[in-house]
Amino acid sequence: MARELLPLGALKGPHKVEEACEMYCRAANMFKMAKNWSAAGNAFCKAARLHMQLQNKHDCATSFIDAGNAFKKSDPNEAIKCLNAAIDIYTDMGRFTIAAKHHISIAEIYESDLVDIEKAIAHYEQAADYYKGEESNSSANKCLLKVGAYSAQLEQYQKAIEIYEQVGANTMDNPLLKYSAKEYFFKASLCHFIVDELNAKIAVEKYEEMFPAFSDSRECKLLKKLLEAHEEQNSEAFTEAVKEFDSISRLDQWHTTLLLRIKKTIQGDEGDLK
Repeated sequence: MARELLPLGALKGPHKVEEACEMYCRAANMFKMAKNWSAAGNAFCKAARLHMQLQNKHDCATSFIDAGNAFKKSDPNEAIKCLNAAIDIYTDMGRFTIAAKHHISIAEIYESDLVDIEKAIAHYEQAADYYKGEESNSSANKCLLKVGAYSAQLEQYQKAIEIYEQVGANTMDNPLLKYSAKEYFFKASLCHFIVDELNAKIAVEKYEEMFPAFSDSRECKLLKKLLEAHEEQNSEAFTEAVKEFDSISRLDQWHTTLLLRIKKTIQGDEGDLK
């Protein structure tokens, strides 16, 4: 069907262009039904360019999103180009919340398909900036937490610390979110611990002062046991403290990775938590 359509340059007059838009969209949807994702993406892209020719910015952006969603299944790099094209239109229109949502989509492609964490971080950061500008602080925090987690994995600990402290401070006064604050201060403390034991001690005291409920948390009690074990260079005590905590509150891969990095700084340690 798409082969029968006129080339874009041959279209004259707004009615002909509108008709061609409809034909490209119909063709794209037929390609989707046939699971021919590349052809669907190309047809949506052509529809997007025709919408731009007609100055239909919203429809143009929508077609680029449709193209991006089709290309996600066949060509991740092409999907990113289409989503970026849509983002440019949405930001030009002042639709920053929608632009942020599509920055997250790009970040997820970099995470799962292209495994380029640095670029994923950049798009999560941009999404967070747009959400903050629109006062969508909860959405901004979700993006920042992704940046914090990846920054710590990449050993960019100071950046991770700043994010976890910022999100922790934002949530500790919110009755619905304050329970999460202890987790963010725990993560910030682990990042401090890898950099320097004394830094971690000072940080834990600061978080207890900022957020008194942190003192009574299992996370804070674990940190104090780990600090004591580390100061004594006692890898067995370190491991036992982690095991005891893990038996009640299961530690995920992120926490386990950071705890192993800390444990490896104990002299003579073989670097496992068994």
